[in-house]
Amino acid sequence: MKGSPIALIVEDEYDISLIFAKALRAAGFEAEIVHSGGEALEWLASNTPHIVVLDLQMPRVAGTEVLEYIRADSRLEGVCVIIATAYPHMAEGLHEEADWVFFKPVSFAQLRDMAARLGDAVAAGDV
Repeated sequence: MKGSPIALIVEDEYDISLIFAKALRAAGFEAEIVHSGGEALEWLASNTPHIVVLDLQMPRVAGTEVLEYIRADSRLEGVCVIIATAYPHMAEGLHEEADWVFFKPVSFAQLRDMAARLGDAVAAGDV
């Protein structure tokens, strides 16, 4: 998938991360998975994805900290962030920082279709 847009999945639930990866790959993205906020920060320090699918409830380094890192780093300015959380109260106030907020369960089709629209925007140079 050389040349494909890159999606980073930050999700500590292994099965959910695999479903998200399959949905993103079906939409034409190269999907990278990390299972903690700390791993996400390390990955983001040397990589620039087109989109990040971010769980908020993460061990040690919370998803909100990852979101703050993304928004504070000028290198990551154009990255689209999709929050996927089972806890709506945790997403309160994040609508300004995130591009989309999905509440779990997020369906395969829902994520695939959103990612496909984003992939079209990336290909057109709009993202």
